[in-house]
Amino acid sequence: MLQNKHILLGVSGGIAAYKACALTSKLTQQGANVKVIMTENAAKFVSPLTFQALSRNPVYTDTFDEKDPANIAHIDVADWADITILAPATANVIGKLAGGIADDMLSTVLLATQSSVYIAPAMNVHMYAHPAVMENMQKLESWGYHFIEPGAGYLACGYVGKGRLEEPESIIAAVDNHQSENALFSGKRVLISAGPTQEKVDPVRFFTNRSSGKMGFALAEAAANMGAKVTLVTGPVSLETGHQMIQRLDVVTAVDMYKTMHAHFPENDIVIKAAAVADYRPKQIYDEKMKKQSDDWHVAMERTKDILQSLGDIKEQQFLAGFAAETTDPVDYGIAKLEKKNLDAIIINDVAAQGAGFGGDTNVVTYINKIQDKDEITLRSKQAVAHELLLLIARDMKDETN
Repeated sequence: MLQNKHILLGVSGGIAAYKACALTSKLTQQGANVKVIMTENAAKFVSPLTFQALSRNPVYTDTFDEKDPANIAHIDVADWADITILAPATANVIGKLAGGIADDMLSTVLLATQSSVYIAPAMNVHMYAHPAVMENMQKLESWGYHFIEPGAGYLACGYVGKGRLEEPESIIAAVDNHQSENALFSGKRVLISAGPTQEKVDPVRFFTNRSSGKMGFALAEAAANMGAKVTLVTGPVSLETGHQMIQRLDVVTAVDMYKTMHAHFPENDIVIKAAAVADYRPKQIYDEKMKKQSDDWHVAMERTKDILQSLGDIKEQQFLAGFAAETTDPVDYGIAKLEKKNLDAIIINDVAAQGAGFGGDTNVVTYINKIQDKDEITLRSKQAVAHELLLLIARDMKDETN
């Protein structure tokens, strides 16, 4: 996956900079075109000339060293990169990136590049475990940066523990594997529903639920990152979409979502219903605001159409997955829904579990396919859960074609 790729290697100032030399050499041997950016402190550990000889490209160290008057160097190299690897990544450069600081060539390019960025930290074990460093890494991960965890062992400072830069071979394998995953859904079309619906009572009131749309949006982003062309049908949420491979369609009611999902269903290969659609809506919608009464007000409700059931009834080649938000016997109810609605997979969300459910940034789910193989995805960010779910769907789709 790395052959003929433009790889930008950022080297920051730590003793592990010497491993970046081997990384440069191995990337070049795999057929990648490598350019190196070094911080001022990195150059105190390894000479820029070493990286120039290994990469057979100029080495960048100074933001203001404009070698070509026709181009602004830090923007030109940022646009050039297909993949960016930051190795070693010190606590300082991680903090600058998380804080949006651009005060040298490397940090400026990191803010400007649109390429995939892989960060391989290397630092003292206590620095790595410091709350500020952990918070910065979590922030960057939530923004879509990819981390290659350090190894554990004897560190240059004399401590033994986690903080040693991962070996060059392991860094390359991690990048290669992730790039392979990014191509899993190349050429596929994916339809995803997200968020709640709102069922109007009168001009100022409506029934809804606590869905934030975060899980569905994370699935859409992950699918787009894996090469899919995504249609995201969302109820009213405060989230934004920015990926160029995501077409966003906003709806309000269960009827709106039913019509939009059915309109786009035939052209898609994978359909995931993550939306929390209202099961009931008011039978009567009032044109004027209902005034306060002296006694109780009873609102008659009627069933909405079951979107997932209706899609299961007509599906042909599509891989159809749905979510089951449960609080009691979640696996039993999930399996029953899987069978009844002719699904290829059910994603069971025990909303009573710690760290799971509506509104939060984490989730815990159980994935069950149509032959009832069960995969547990433990507590992690919704972005990480989305990534794992799509890998499982890709696995099951591959099994179906074999």
